Amino acid sequence: MQINKTPLPGVLILTPARHGDARGFFSESWNKARLAEHGIDIDFVQDNHSLNRDAGTIRGLHFQTPPHAQAKLVRCGRGMLFDVAVDIRRGSPTYGQWFGVELSAENGKQLLVPEGFAHGFITRQPDTEIIYKCSDYYAPEADGAIRWDSCGIDWGFDGTPILSKKDADAPMLSNFDSPFTWEGTA
Repeated sequence: MQINKTPLPGVLILTPARHGDARGFFSESWNKARLAEHGIDIDFVQDNHSLNRDAGTIRGLHFQTPPHAQAKLVRCGRGMLFDVAVDIRRGSPTYGQWFGVELSAENGKQLLVPEGFAHGFITRQPDTEIIYKCSDYYAPEADGAIRWDSCGIDWGFDGTPILSKKDADAPMLSNFDSPFTWEGTA
């Protein structure tokens, strides 16, 4: 597995090796023991799968508050998306900064989003599927969001995005009182 750092400490791009032949390919998308050798030691407890019918669908920017904060490992099963992490840890030198990467069924890349980061994506193709692991179970009382257009993210989309009511009504980053605090490490 290829592991690439991003400008946001702790946010990583993981690209699993693919072993292909005339039938297609095989890829090991997650191996706890192998990744622990690289300092990535996360206990994932839940897998989520999202189908997005239309290109230009934005989901996010989402997070769960402590004590149910979630790290996520996001990949694209079909189609293409632009995946984004935003640092929302108070006191962090990268607070409010974002990083995005294109994930597709073709490129096989995955984005590791640690706790303390908001996560969101925009679909680039119709019928895009997102599959992601979470380090804590969904807890409705801990569910949070910040507005998708309040962090200066270049979504690479000129139209009007398709949003849920929750995402359209989320608070702006400038009005957000983060429950996360930077601990002085990545």
